[in-house]
Parts: sequence; C-alpha cells; structure tokens
Amino acid sequence: MIEFTFWDIVRNLLLAARWTVLLSLAAFVGGGVVGLVVLFFRIAKNKWAQRLASGYIALFQGTPLLMQLFLMFFGLPMLGLRIEPWTAAALGLTFFASAYLAEIWRGGVDALPRGQWDAGASLGLHYLQELRLIILPQAFSITRAPTVGFLVQLIKSTALTSIIGFEELVRTSNAINNATFEPFTVYGLVALIFFVMCFPLTQYARSLERRATTN
Repeated sequence: MIEFTFWDIVRNLLLAARWTVLLSLAAFVGGGVVGLVVLFFRIAKNKWAQRLASGYIALFQGTPLLMQLFLMFFGLPMLGLRIEPWTAAALGLTFFASAYLAEIWRGGVDALPRGQWDAGASLGLHYLQELRLIILPQAFSITRAPTVGFLVQLIKSTALTSIIGFEELVRTSNAINNATFEPFTVYGLVALIFFVMCFPLTQYARSLERRATTN
C-alpha cells in the first residue's frame, strides 16, 4: 500500500478533474455545433432530411452511451483507424450530446407560434434568414434552462469514459483507491468534486426556468 496524505489525494483528484472539465466543454461545444446541423435537418421542409435527422437522434438517444464509447474506441481500430482514449471519449460524447441538444432546440422551435414564420416571410426574408434572425434566437432563449440542465448530465456522463482508459476524475480515483485502500475518502471526494461542478449549474438552470415562467 502506497502512503498518500489526505492532501495528496485531494491534489491528484483536482488535477484529474481538469480533464473532466475539458472533456465536458469539448463535448458540449462540439455537440452544439453538430446538434445545430442536425436541428437544421430535423426542421427542414424536405421529408428525407427530417427522417435522416430523426434516425440520427433515435440512434444516439436509444442506445447506451457506454456502447457508443465502446464502438468508438474498439470498433474504429477494426476499420484501420487508430484512436486514442481522449479522441474516442470526445467523439462519443460529442455525438451523444448533439442528439440531445438537437431535440431540445427542436422543442424550442416547435414552441414558437406559426406567426413568427409568417412575420419573417412578410418581411421578405428567405428560409435561412428567418431561422437566423427570428426563429433560432427565440428558440435558444426558450431552451436555455434545459440546455444548461443537459450540461449537468454531460458532466456526469464523462465518468463512463474511464472504462475506455481516459484519465479523468473517476479513473484517477480508481487508481488512487487501489493504492491507498481508502474508498470512503477517495470516492467521497470524487462525489464532492462532481457536486461542486454540477450544483451551481443546476441552480442556474432552475433560475432560468423560474425566469422563463414569470416572463
């Protein structure tokens, strides 16, 4: 058994938490970009584009995230693509996030009255201008609370990437626990770190929700 002081454990866990935060931000930003493209397909007038987007969303929402990570990390090398744990984790969480964000934002678009589209058309705006200037700004405003709420879910989902070898908070905590045999201390600190990361976002999402209901 390796001797770790309490502060050694805290320091190593905080260093690992940086990778959890970085992975969460990368997946959220990447998922937002891909999700926006999926959203455009989902609300397109072309039926085939709608079906393609619906199938994409159903695929990533209807399968376990862990299986998606396994396919990225173990499946892609079978096709001749060498992939590192960081890349597999970032790609897996990006596609996972994009499906959920696209559906959240689609709900915002559907919540807008048809008159918003008609107003854009009456101003002579074409479809993309209507989306950029009228529809999407309102849809994003409506869905700010669930978007922030999903970020909380995404942060917690990064724990699954430890299984494919990504050195984030949970994988580091497993290594420390194996060395110290102090599971209550180690995993208690991990839970506390996740709480510190997620609780402010949860409160922010609730404040956005309250603000939306009062307006």
